[in-house]
Amino acid sequence: MYLKALEIQGFKSFPDKTVLSFGEDMTAIVGPNGSGKSNISDAVRWVMGEQSTKALRGGKMEDVIFGGTAVRRQQGFAEVSLVLDNTDHIFPMEESEVMVTRRYYRSGESEYYINRRSVRLKDVNELFMDTGLGREGYSIIGQGRIDEILSVKSADRREVFEEAAGISRFRHRKEEAERKLERTQENLVRITDKIDELELQVEPLRAQSEKARKFLVLRDELRGLEISLWLEQLEKIRAGAIKTLSDYENAVRQKEEAQGAVEALYAAAEEHAAQMRDKDVEAEGVRFQMMQRGADANGLENAVAVLRANIQNNLENRDRIRRELEQQEGRADSIGAQIAERKERLEALVGELDALAAELSAKQGEAEETARSAGTLAGELEELRRKEAVENASASEARALLSALAAAAQELLDRDEAVHQELSAGEERVRQLQEGRDAAQKELAQAREDRDSLQNVLNGYGLRLESRRKKAKEAEERHVKLQMEENALQSRIHMLSEMEKLYEGYSKAVKLVMGEARRGQLKGVHGPVAGLLHVPDHCTVAIETALGGAMQHIVVEREEDGKAAIQYLKRRDGGRSTFLPLTTIRPSDFREQGVRGEAGFVGLGDELVQFDPRYQRIFSNLLGRTVVAEDMDAAIAMARKYGHRFKIVTLDGQVLNPGGSMTGGSVSRSAGILSRANELERLNRQRAGVEEQRAAAAQAMEEARREATAAAYEVETAQAQQRQHEDAILKLEERLAHFDAQLADASRRRDEQRRELEQIQARSAQTEADTAAARARIEALEGSAAALRAEAEGKARGQSELQARTAGIREAIAELNMRRAGLEAEQQAAGQSLTELEALRRDLTGDRAERERMLTAFEEKNAALEEEILEKERRLQAIRQENRERQEAIARINEEKLSLEARRNQADKQARDKNSELLNLEREVSVLEQRKAAAALEEKTLLDKLWETYELSHEAARAQRVELESVPKAQRRVGELKKAISGLGNINLDAIEEFQRINERYTYLTDQRDDVLKSKKELEGIIADITEEMKTIFARQFSVINEAFQQTFTELFGGGKATLELEEPEDILNCGIEIRVQPPGKALKVLSLLSGGEKVRCMLSRMMLFGSNVLVMDQPTNHLDLESITAVNNGLIDFKGVVLFSSHDHEFVQTIANRIMEFHDGKLTDKLGTYEEYLESQRASGAV
Repeated sequence: MYLKALEIQGFKSFPDKTVLSFGEDMTAIVGPNGSGKSNISDAVRWVMGEQSTKALRGGKMEDVIFGGTAVRRQQGFAEVSLVLDNTDHIFPMEESEVMVTRRYYRSGESEYYINRRSVRLKDVNELFMDTGLGREGYSIIGQGRIDEILSVKSADRREVFEEAAGISRFRHRKEEAERKLERTQENLVRITDKIDELELQVEPLRAQSEKARKFLVLRDELRGLEISLWLEQLEKIRAGAIKTLSDYENAVRQKEEAQGAVEALYAAAEEHAAQMRDKDVEAEGVRFQMMQRGADANGLENAVAVLRANIQNNLENRDRIRRELEQQEGRADSIGAQIAERKERLEALVGELDALAAELSAKQGEAEETARSAGTLAGELEELRRKEAVENASASEARALLSALAAAAQELLDRDEAVHQELSAGEERVRQLQEGRDAAQKELAQAREDRDSLQNVLNGYGLRLESRRKKAKEAEERHVKLQMEENALQSRIHMLSEMEKLYEGYSKAVKLVMGEARRGQLKGVHGPVAGLLHVPDHCTVAIETALGGAMQHIVVEREEDGKAAIQYLKRRDGGRSTFLPLTTIRPSDFREQGVRGEAGFVGLGDELVQFDPRYQRIFSNLLGRTVVAEDMDAAIAMARKYGHRFKIVTLDGQVLNPGGSMTGGSVSRSAGILSRANELERLNRQRAGVEEQRAAAAQAMEEARREATAAAYEVETAQAQQRQHEDAILKLEERLAHFDAQLADASRRRDEQRRELEQIQARSAQTEADTAAARARIEALEGSAAALRAEAEGKARGQSELQARTAGIREAIAELNMRRAGLEAEQQAAGQSLTELEALRRDLTGDRAERERMLTAFEEKNAALEEEILEKERRLQAIRQENRERQEAIARINEEKLSLEARRNQADKQARDKNSELLNLEREVSVLEQRKAAAALEEKTLLDKLWETYELSHEAARAQRVELESVPKAQRRVGELKKAISGLGNINLDAIEEFQRINERYTYLTDQRDDVLKSKKELEGIIADITEEMKTIFARQFSVINEAFQQTFTELFGGGKATLELEEPEDILNCGIEIRVQPPGKALKVLSLLSGGEKVRCMLSRMMLFGSNVLVMDQPTNHLDLESITAVNNGLIDFKGVVLFSSHDHEFVQTIANRIMEFHDGKLTDKLGTYEEYLESQRASGAV
């Protein structure tokens, strides 16, 4: 591997793209000051990942970008590419050439590429690990770096040896693994804390979640069953409503039919009544005809009676004449008497006939009057019956109207009751809706108030979260600061402890003696004086000055112990030291006790320090006659007063020696030993305080983190609650709008019902008035009809009486006619008998022939009379037949009237039955209407319940319907579910989501914990494996490196020896490495005691430990003497690899370089050959 090329563009003094190609030989870079030679090594260091701007000789990283000149504007980025040969595949890549590129923009963005593939800085660092290259390697030595590199502590020197041993990569991996392990442990602690915190929430939330899930299962089952039962009930209601509607329609149709039938029956009854009236009129007409024909019959009967009487008279006269003829002679004497008797009889008959004629005339007048009265009465009776029928019809109509009004009143009453129920239900519904709306409004206001309150709480939580995060950040920063302070203190304590342990600041002799005593080879050694006392801080400078070199005196138990130590130093050529045996040292006697009262007196030296009582004589001897004063003036005053008989030291280290000499100025170099001990003690106390503060800060940081986590959780919880409140507000607003709509609808229905109720009440009042009027009319009509009926009955009785009277009169007339006819016949017979008697008397004197003629005349008259009687009897029989027919007609008419009356009564009964049926139908219609309204109300109630309970429409509810095995079972199950839900108590539905979230987080954290534990175990295993590998490799390579260092040192120094020593071999990976070198002709030394040239050569020896084939140096001969330059020159000549260096040393460049690159006026000149050849070519071209 070697450096093949370097491409620079925009980096520092290289604005244009510049390509430097290198071979396997040495290349010198020359040029005047400021030409950019050092920028080459800076570019190499920068491209390999250097992040320190100080190491790149800049103030900020932007300074590496070309900043522009008067003629060139600044660049926007800097780019450097390093091309390395990889034919030996030192780099773990297949390519034979490796190009590493770094690009930096003014915006602060960095880009890294390996073989033009974008990578990370970490990849670049890992690429150069264990190769001797990289930003931490020592293959690149800049200006002034040699002393810096060599002056580091032994522990810090490990890096170069680990790089040489090839374990830097392992060290880096181990450190990375340890950092990962530390982060893993922190993550584990943090995760464990979170898990512990969550465990307090998981179980309660689990119980609440399970209860909530059970509630949801029960609620969902209850929801499905209730919805299904309600839908089942709704279907039954709707089916019942359909049946009710059908029944209602049928009832209405039947009611209309019954109404028509009632009207038809009333019309039929009225028609029958009219027919009956017609029959009555017809019967009266027939009766009148019968009466007239009866009168004719009576006349004929009278005439027949008269004729019979005439016949009888004629027969009697015939018989008499015959007898007279027979007895003519015997009766002639009695004829006169008979004639006188006949005359008297005729006179009596005339009187009787006159009386009968008068009586008959009166009877006939009476009969005519009775006939006229009967006719008038019949007309009046007919009129009364007609009026009665009209009144009855009106009463029937009024009764029908009353029935209709009663039905209407019942309907109105039912409707009024239904409307009252609906209104009550509506009022209750409005009240419930208003209460629901008020509750919803209240809930909405409360929800909004809760939201606003929660917003305020959320703002408070946000401020608290911000405050706690700020507090956590401050606590973390304080913890980091305290950690850094503790680390700094620890580092300082470690350094001071190491210095104490290594007795840094003490002489070589003290170090050797104490080292040998620590190993147990020297006995009775207590330690140097400075290590056996404790000095207050304000007296440290004074005591250090007072003790001076005595601080490094070694206190031993006995003189023999001091002698053994001196012999050891002599054998080891370890220098000299003073020993203070406890058995021989005598304390000082300070007699000037009056000084204690002097102004500015601080104290005696041995009284101001603290020590073990065993060392009383030691410190009395060393400090017993040393007075510590506040300042120089006080010291001079004391010295003058007491004649300069004792040493006086001021607090700032000025000394007045016995005898009057004065020592002063700056504090001597030996003044750090006591300060170091005090500082170490102070630092330990400070570290303890810092540890306490850091522990408190760590606790505060964890507490702040927990508080921040709790605040974040509170904010998340509050935000979740806020979202729930927003959702609840939206639902409540929708619910309120639904309530408003329902309330408006219910109010509208209530108002309609109120108006309907008012209308019903008005109609009821009107119906009551109409009913009262109808009842009054019915009563009036019934009274009028009753009066008419009574009058008609009276008329009928009068008519019957008239008829009877007429019959009596007719009979009396007939009897009178018969009597008159008899009397007339008797008169006629008597007159005729008188005439005959007279004639007889004359005939008695007449002849017998005349008497026979009279007998014949009598017989002829009788025959004529018999014929006339037969004729009249035929006529009478005809009249009687007619009357019988008329009687039959009357009977038939009566029968028809009875039939009509029966039909009218049947029609009335049917009308009453139909009216009752109509009333029943009207009630049924009203009931069905109520059922229909109740079904509609029940249906609406169910639909409202569906919406209010589950916010489901009918269609949406049907989609969620479940199949029911049995309604009673479902109802029992609903009761069980409600009881089970009630038994669950308070339910926190948010617990499900909260438990799921917490449980997911808990599961996630436990999985993370398991992963972290697994990762921790794996990391611990990796660290252990890496540690073992590092120990094996470093132990194997350290001896090889030691030999190589000895060989390289000998070559560079021309002799001498050098060794590498592990300070603690048992801790091979962490102990410091001490370099001990002995240049030719000199004693064995540590690096810090070498001269500058020796340090350079030693540095080159260390550089060559790596077997590096590329060295980059920036003016390596600066500040070197001739001997060192020669040694470096020779070492580089013998170096087998590639060397890239910049220098102003002509001889150095001439003897080493075989390729020259010169920067001059911003231009690069590249030429193979020596420096002299380069100069010659330049002179030849006129460039020099």
